[in-house]
Amino acid sequence: MSEPDGRGQSQAAPQSYPLIRRVAHLDMDAFYASVELLRYPGLRGQPVVIGGSRGAAAGRRSEFPRLREYVGRGVVTTATYEARRYGVHSAMGLMRAAQLCPDAILLPADFEEYRRYSRRFKQVLAQFTPQIEDRGVDEVYIEFTDAPGGQQQGGQVLARRIQAAVRDATGLTCSIGVAPNKLIAKMASEFYKPNGIAIVYESELAERIWPLPCRRIGGIGPKAEARLEQLGVRTIGELAGCERDWLARHFGRHHGAWMHDAAWGRDARPVLTHSEPVSLSRETTFERDLHAVYDRSELRALLTALCERVARDLQRHGYIARTIGVKLRFDNFQRVTRDQTIEVHTNDAAVIRRIAAQCLRRVSFERRLRLLGVKVSGLVSAGALAADESLQPGQPAELPLFQK
Repeated sequence: MSEPDGRGQSQAAPQSYPLIRRVAHLDMDAFYASVELLRYPGLRGQPVVIGGSRGAAAGRRSEFPRLREYVGRGVVTTATYEARRYGVHSAMGLMRAAQLCPDAILLPADFEEYRRYSRRFKQVLAQFTPQIEDRGVDEVYIEFTDAPGGQQQGGQVLARRIQAAVRDATGLTCSIGVAPNKLIAKMASEFYKPNGIAIVYESELAERIWPLPCRRIGGIGPKAEARLEQLGVRTIGELAGCERDWLARHFGRHHGAWMHDAAWGRDARPVLTHSEPVSLSRETTFERDLHAVYDRSELRALLTALCERVARDLQRHGYIARTIGVKLRFDNFQRVTRDQTIEVHTNDAAVIRRIAAQCLRRVSFERRLRLLGVKVSGLVSAGALAADESLQPGQPAELPLFQK
């Protein structure tokens, strides 16, 4: 259809095309380590590991401690790409990391500083679109579909603008994957790290996604990956070639169906601009293994401190919890959890401490402990429920904790 212009000539009406869904996953590059390098730019280009307690790792900044000097039970929080080349990765024990890269610089984690930079880069993103899903301190999903520039070159135009704005505001780099959905976007954000942009179209599934190992699908963990390998399935393409019913027999009806859909790049999840947390937790790994009887006083103090921190987290974020639990890891790395649901929601440290103590009484302490954690779940907004006077806060109960 055309209509005459002001000169009496026909002019074609502009065509409108349906928007193709484009979702971005933005991942800050080695976030904690990069923030530390802003503070200590002289360490750029060197292997740097972040982890351990501030007391154990801190030293005079004119003489940065080396990883070989570390003695303790801490774990790696993150590492620069130079350290990662030696096989160092997050959640690895620092003593093991010291064997792989003894000359690496060891810096203590400064989570308050990381949170400050996290808030800063997310404020930058809000200038481009309000459709942002917060996935933690260093990553987000962004709905590009109807955002300015989100359709140009498959989303590359907007991704470049965001990268430049984040770098100008924070001095940090990020990697962005843009794809038809969240599942593929997250995989794509890893393609060209650091400071890369990867654009993936639906038609490129076989070429760019199927050659990847199955573990690159978020939700396929080490156990599922090992089971798939036992069954002769190593790549996402091989997984896509499996019958849905066959996967259901080996992994359960629900999970098997999900694996089949994920291998075919199907993901209808929306970008959620707001979601309620499911749980909150605090835990600590001890510098030495603790005995349930001989170290009872220390364990009681640690339990109280963890419960107080969880309570402060709840109060700060405006939530109350109904289920309270504990997490234990013994010296043989066996993991044990116990929880209890109470009648009335709470955010009171004394109540959390009392219920956590009751959970501990249901554990058999036959080995030394290396980790203790406290978790609360069943969260609701504190304003949503009226306080029940039948459950009054009280002093922490002096129960016979940590007995055999």
